[in-house]
Amino acid sequence: MPLEMNREVFVTCAVTGSGSTQDRSPHVPRSPKQIADSAIDAAKAGAAVVHCHVRDPDSGVPSRRLDLYREVTERIRAADVDVVLNLTAGMGGDMIFGGVENPLPVVEGTDMVGASERVAHVAQCLPEICTLDCGTMNFAESDYVMTNTPGMLVAMGGLMTKLGVKPEIEAFDTGHLWYAKQLVKEGVLEKSALVQLCMGVPWGAPDDLNTFMAMVNNVPDDWVFSAFGLGRSQMPYVAASVLAGGNVRVGLEDNLMLDKGVLASNAQLVERAVGIVENLGARVIGPDEVRKKLGLVKRAPVA
Repeated sequence: MPLEMNREVFVTCAVTGSGSTQDRSPHVPRSPKQIADSAIDAAKAGAAVVHCHVRDPDSGVPSRRLDLYREVTERIRAADVDVVLNLTAGMGGDMIFGGVENPLPVVEGTDMVGASERVAHVAQCLPEICTLDCGTMNFAESDYVMTNTPGMLVAMGGLMTKLGVKPEIEAFDTGHLWYAKQLVKEGVLEKSALVQLCMGVPWGAPDDLNTFMAMVNNVPDDWVFSAFGLGRSQMPYVAASVLAGGNVRVGLEDNLMLDKGVLASNAQLVERAVGIVENLGARVIGPDEVRKKLGLVKRAPVA
């Protein structure tokens, strides 16, 4: 297999995520202002794309509130630095069963809504990119399942395409790539797809290099891919993805540490990633070049 590294790399910063990390680091942003400020700092550090969730400003728990998304996007768009906006559409498919002997009814924490509601903030804010988790899978928690049925993905993907927002396919395993290619074949998604390879998320694709290359080798040649690893694997995957021909994602959604015992900010993680990319001999590209590469159009939100 020839080495075909990517020479023009874009960096995505996943700013805050939807995990229970809000009390593990003071740098994990909660309020819309904190999330936007952290995204702006990441952009100034070299991130061309910021991937944003929202949280309850007081508790820090994940949220789907439209007003929070609206405030985050307005603050980022009003900043003195340009950046491509990527909003999650992964929430609203959370199923928490009642236990091994009494799985039904589902219990507190379950958040299951329809396709239109899952993308309501996307329709209102009109980011350039939004995520589409392309499969159902077990996560680390014993009774939690991330639920994305084929029917739900057809509906959500179709809504995103109709809105003119480019889906970033989140692939947590090879089967997710398989189904994403089916969505393209059926015309639900456009042919020149964007995919994020999510490595090491329990219980998806493990973060070993053999599995990673199996994922990479299942990405069609005319797609653009990026990749990330969790925790201590975050920076090694910056190098691995570039060497495999892809782009990179870092940020507090996936990793809280800069070094052992040293908590990171989003900007510091982006700076570290930029250094790795440049030391490999590649060039970090900016938001305008990303828009050209991916066919994105920057638009104003719905009034």
